[in-house]
This record gives sequence, C-alpha cells and structure tokens, in this order.
Amino acid sequence: MAGHSKWAKVKTFKGAIDAKRGKIFAKLSKEITIAAKLAGPDPDMNPRLRMALFKCRGANMPNENIERAIKKGTGGGEATHFDDLTYEVYGPNGVALLVELSTDNRNRTAAEIRSILSKNGGSIATAGSVSRLFQRKGQMIVPREAANEDQLMEVALEAGAEDFKAEPQGYEIVTDPAHFESVHKQIEAKGIKCASAEVTYLPTLTVPLGDPDAVSAVTRLTDLLEDHEDVKELYSNAEFPEAAV
Repeated sequence: MAGHSKWAKVKTFKGAIDAKRGKIFAKLSKEITIAAKLAGPDPDMNPRLRMALFKCRGANMPNENIERAIKKGTGGGEATHFDDLTYEVYGPNGVALLVELSTDNRNRTAAEIRSILSKNGGSIATAGSVSRLFQRKGQMIVPREAANEDQLMEVALEAGAEDFKAEPQGYEIVTDPAHFESVHKQIEAKGIKCASAEVTYLPTLTVPLGDPDAVSAVTRLTDLLEDHEDVKELYSNAEFPEAAV
C-alpha cells in the first residue's frame, strides 16, 4: 500500500487477528502447505516457506498449526494441485489492484472473483496495464517506539537498504528483493522488531482518495477480495486520507 495506507494495512492486519483468526490461520496454513510441497520443509532452503513463516510470526500462529501444515505438504500420498494466479484489476476511482491467488480450481475462482468485481465497481484489466504501476520490493515497517531513528537508519543503510523513511507512526525500510532477508536479519539482530516485513509490490503511482464515498467503495471491494479463501495477497495503489487510517 502507498502513503498512509501502509500503516492502515499493518493496523488492519493486527486488528483482524482476533476478529478473523480462523480464516487468517487457514490461509497461512494453506500457503505453508503449498510451499512445503513445492520445495520441502526446510525454510533455509525454501524462500516461499520462509516468507510464510514471517507472516505466521506476525499473526502469532501457534507452532502446532505450522507443523501440521508442513507435514501436510510433505506427507506424501495424493495431494491437491494448486495454481498460483495474479489478477490485474481496476477498482473504483481508477484504483489499481494486483490480486495474488492460489487455487485448486481455476474456473471456480475466476467466476467468484469476477462476480465480486462486477458487483463492486471493479473490472479485470488488460495484462500489463496494472503490473507496470508497481515495483517488486522488500519492505519493513518498524513502529516508532521500537527503535531509535538514527540507529535504525544506520543499521538499515549499512545492511544494504535502498531507502529509509521516517513518518509520525514509525519507519519504512525499502530494499531490493534480493537483499530483503539480509537487511531484515541485521535489523532483528539489533533487537528491533518489525511490525511488518515482506517482499511486496509497491506502487510507483498512487491514487489519492479524498472523498469518503471513494474510500468506502475501495475499502468494500478490497475487503471482499481479501476475504476470499483463494486470495493470498492484495496490493493497491490507493492512498487513503489520514482520517481513514
């Protein structure tokens, strides 16, 4: 997310843990199972599994849930095949969305996603028209109370970060995807905990939402998409006003 919306994303995720704990854990378990099936149970040798485990830690997912999901992915026997898909979408007010999914039934998922879009002001975009508005980057969000600004900036930049931004809510560290893990490890080695740490898509051009109706329309669509069982990540170039965060 861009602008203030990156803080909204962190706050929304943390707040959703209690309200939607079962659904969040189910999605994380699914991703762990897929990752383990594709590249094995060792996170040191499996970047996708490693990233899923970062998210599990942020969600306080119990270790037994994680171990069960890994065993399911590596247990042998007949396994369900999942396809990874990315939908490029235009939402209300020209907001661009990248929607990443993992599905065992492409036709069912396509029909359900198109239904959500058609009923909520969204549409499938021409291939490449939305993805060109985003860059793949590593991103870490650190609450202001978790670190001293000068110390954090020094550690991050010396570790290889591309950018460091200080805002009232805290700090944003941006890296090349290839350097994300090394920067993240060096920050955590200093005892600094990130509120969010992931390889993500950051928008190169944002769409400010100043009108309450626009905020409501975009939020409704993104909430419905994120609530779908096959959607694992959603990236937006919407820039929400301070009051909406």
